[in-house]
Amino acid sequence: MKKILSVSLGSTTRDHTTEAEFMGQHFWLSRQGTDGNVDRCLQMYRDNDGKVDAFGIGGSEFYLWVNGRRYYFREAKQFRKAIKISKVGDGNGIKHLLAPLAIEALQEHGYELRGKKALKTTAVDRYGLAKALVDAGCDVTFGDFMFALDLPIPIRSIHTVHIVAVLLLPIMTQLPFRWLYPLGAEQEKEPSKKYSHFYEEADIIAGDFLQVWSNLPDDLSGKIIITNTTTEKNVEELQKRNLEVLVTNTPRLEGRSFGTNVIEAMCRCLIDKPDDLITEADLKDIIARVPLKPQVHVLN
Repeated sequence: MKKILSVSLGSTTRDHTTEAEFMGQHFWLSRQGTDGNVDRCLQMYRDNDGKVDAFGIGGSEFYLWVNGRRYYFREAKQFRKAIKISKVGDGNGIKHLLAPLAIEALQEHGYELRGKKALKTTAVDRYGLAKALVDAGCDVTFGDFMFALDLPIPIRSIHTVHIVAVLLLPIMTQLPFRWLYPLGAEQEKEPSKKYSHFYEEADIIAGDFLQVWSNLPDDLSGKIIITNTTTEKNVEELQKRNLEVLVTNTPRLEGRSFGTNVIEAMCRCLIDKPDDLITEADLKDIIARVPLKPQVHVLN
């Protein structure tokens, strides 16, 4: 049995462990949070290195990839240094490969996206999905300033996103991750209504689920959400809010869609190469062979 352990800076309330089979291989998959405790994260990597086949980096990532450039997080470097033996995935290897598939899945289900208004919570953390929405002809509002910095400044073009990334990401990636993203108990807060009017004008809401949740309005009638990690409780909440369609970029396993870090770690275990020799072509091939397909759920 292959063992995948995702060590997350996120809340322990979102922990989940299950088993699944991919390409004839049996996997144990576990997401274990640390409530924002960086030292505990590091210790879990050190204690389990070599005992699990691969780690997922949860609640953080090694870098942001925007328009062909990488911006490395200073805080995450210590996580990478703590792992000496096991393979490791932070989601960056597959996020941009899965994003266009989510758009294709919606189109295959008969949803025409051209001309639709979309809200992308932050473009810089899932640039592949941001670009896929633009390429599909959506009118996209990017909420990077709102959801990462709590500044009421919407971005209306992907060209502006590119400029903002070049100017600000070299600085922002040097900051502690908790300054930019909710960790621990912050993930359990009820949604604010501060930016909910941007949701109300959007047909499609896309991005990290905790960012999506942070300002979620009570009524989502007729709307589509494209996101990543969702628990059974999250899906129930979305259904109560009358969401029409939920699209998750990764498969649901026992009621939960795991983060891309877990799925990338699994993919790396299926590739018979040392971690540092695995290419984007290898990952793309595995995604097609498994196959990994987005899940489209009509809730209402």
